Amino acid sequence: MKLGPGNGPKPDARMAKNLSKVRQRDPQYERECAKYAHPLPSREYVLQLFEEQGVPLAFERIVSELDVQPDEHEEFMRRLGAMTRDGQIIRNRKGDWLIPDKADLIRGRIEGHPDGYGFLVPDEGGGDLFIGEHEMAKVLHGDRALARVVGIDRRGRREGKIVEVIERGNLRVVGRVFVEHGVSFVVAENRRITQDILVAPAEKGSRAERPKAGQVVVIELIEQPSKHAKPIGRIAEVLGNYADPGMEIEIALRKHELPFEFSRQALAETRKLPDEVRASDRKGREDIRDLPLVTIDGETARDFDDAVFCARQGRGYRLMVAIADVSHYVKAGTALDNESQERGNSVYFPRRVIPMLPEKLSNGLCSINPQVDRLCMVCDMDISAAGKIQHYRFYPAVMHSKARLTYSEVAAALFDHDAAALDKIGPLLAQLQTLDALYRALAKARTTRGAIDFETVETVMEFDDNGKIARIVPYARNDAHRIIEECMLAANVCASDFLAEREHPALYRVHEGPTEEKLTRLREFLKEFGLDLSGGNDPKAGDYAKLLTRIKGRPDMQLLQTVMLRSLRQAVYSPDNVGHFGLAYESYTHFTSPIRRYPDLLIHRAIKAALASERYSPGDGDEGWEAIGMHCSQTERRADEATRDVTNWLKCYYMQDRIGEAFAGSVSAVVPFGIFVALDDVYVEGLVHISELGSDYFHYDDARHELQGERTGKRYRLADRVQVQLVRVDLETTKIDFRLLTDERPSGAGNSPSRVGRRKSR
Repeated sequence: MKLGPGNGPKPDARMAKNLSKVRQRDPQYERECAKYAHPLPSREYVLQLFEEQGVPLAFERIVSELDVQPDEHEEFMRRLGAMTRDGQIIRNRKGDWLIPDKADLIRGRIEGHPDGYGFLVPDEGGGDLFIGEHEMAKVLHGDRALARVVGIDRRGRREGKIVEVIERGNLRVVGRVFVEHGVSFVVAENRRITQDILVAPAEKGSRAERPKAGQVVVIELIEQPSKHAKPIGRIAEVLGNYADPGMEIEIALRKHELPFEFSRQALAETRKLPDEVRASDRKGREDIRDLPLVTIDGETARDFDDAVFCARQGRGYRLMVAIADVSHYVKAGTALDNESQERGNSVYFPRRVIPMLPEKLSNGLCSINPQVDRLCMVCDMDISAAGKIQHYRFYPAVMHSKARLTYSEVAAALFDHDAAALDKIGPLLAQLQTLDALYRALAKARTTRGAIDFETVETVMEFDDNGKIARIVPYARNDAHRIIEECMLAANVCASDFLAEREHPALYRVHEGPTEEKLTRLREFLKEFGLDLSGGNDPKAGDYAKLLTRIKGRPDMQLLQTVMLRSLRQAVYSPDNVGHFGLAYESYTHFTSPIRRYPDLLIHRAIKAALASERYSPGDGDEGWEAIGMHCSQTERRADEATRDVTNWLKCYYMQDRIGEAFAGSVSAVVPFGIFVALDDVYVEGLVHISELGSDYFHYDDARHELQGERTGKRYRLADRVQVQLVRVDLETTKIDFRLLTDERPSGAGNSPSRVGRRKSR
């Protein structure tokens, strides 16, 4: 019987005596005894045997060498099976076991390509293995497999042959039903899954309706693909017709395996929570209900994580950032906590939110709604007139928000002196003016620190009564946004510093600088424009910031800024504090959004533990921080991919009636097969295929972000201005195709990097 780590009874003296010396030589003997009442040879011991023997081993030989007794054979066979599923060992045709490495096999994850081929991404690192279309028939995107290198393909890539599938990555697939010659099959919405999935005939006596062509369904795989057969599945859920309102979100939820329904256990725990703050909840907390804390958010926001209060303090300021105390209600190890951890974050689709917490918490008990008591964790800071945090403290409190304000209202009152906004804000105006003064100091300190501030324009979709896009408009950030942003940055930095000083493990938000390869390519690109990035082999954020200042106002600014941005790495969550390059912080973590981000909830628990001189870990010892960091980074990427799918589909639907129209735009990306163009006023992106660029052979230059004609010398580069015509919209693949009409650059600009045309900021 398996027991939890550290809880299992160690073998008694009689049992230990019965274990032979062979078994006691197991390098993980003590660990196995701690975990199991009847320990078997550990995985490490089994692998050690294979290494020593150096040949495939039959089961009888293995149990003999490791002194596994007959009454243990069945359980030991299960251990070998688990090792096989994990790819640590494999069985050959004779039924003997061996180590994959000894058979020159590579273990990894399959990544399919929409064109039918794929790659095996090795677990141990190294170059990917190309898997041809014939071999891909045996597997689906997301499977884990063992493969053998069989040669080099025409492009010089190592080519592999699938030897064995060790883990299937797809149990359910979302897709559209097609019917041909009476045979129903499903085409997956995930274009990396290229095999058609046959729909199994309904069982006799079943009243289930046969799926209709065009319907979107969830199909449960009952047979995985093999060398000689396609995958087969049964319909588990019919979602509706492809063009039904909201269907794009239903598809994205299932395609990206986003949890969108809370478990019965989590909902039951939620129902037991009170509807409002009780007197017992206020015990041991500071009472700050008399202070005029306010929330400032977007017009459509419904979950309010943070409230702020600012007052003059001598020549400096006192800033209080009060954050919803989610950790008071969501306890570690509960069903509600497990559900929140699985989700990792809330997902914000156009017109729909998939919350990390049930609505009773996210929009109710934990949300800092106006004119009601709420529990919070406070970061109380003393900040100098120069914007330097001189002192801070954290404490649990109970608060009472005095108003729910929006960015547009605050900006209208502070900067436009709008009468209606001033009337609503009333006596809070003086505090907001102080908050604005503090922001100016913090922004100046940010510039001095050298944080990178790329200029971008976000967009929002406006919908008609049918739930489709009416128009896409730019969403301008004003100084009210920046006020709150600087307040949150300050609180996050304090949270990071608080835990680091107490040597308490934490989940940091880390952002590493450019890799050596990307840095070299960036500098080579900048040389063409007579520019350079200072900082030598180890540039800092300040070096990027200085270069951004130098290029501000240049007609090629957007091009240069885009290339600089792409030289940086993606921010992730990690217990290894390597700092945040972009923000120019040596230590940074997320503390201010526990309603919608699980890492913030973990930081709250860590701070509470540190305040109580205790230690918190989200898993098995400090190693749990690393595992949860990887998970939260993955759920963040998953949410980004799902929302991108939805917005792309909506944009295609929006553009499908505009075929034939001409648009002005800028080159937003250059790829070997063409250029992507972002339209100026429509904020939609599409492809001009390389075949549409002219009668020439165009060669792709990755370092210069350009395509250049071999005969004409014509170049198409990132941020170039072009005129295009919309020629095709494909809702199924969410692709938009343009035809090039003209380009707006002066004659000869294609050969002069200093004369690249202007692009509107997006």
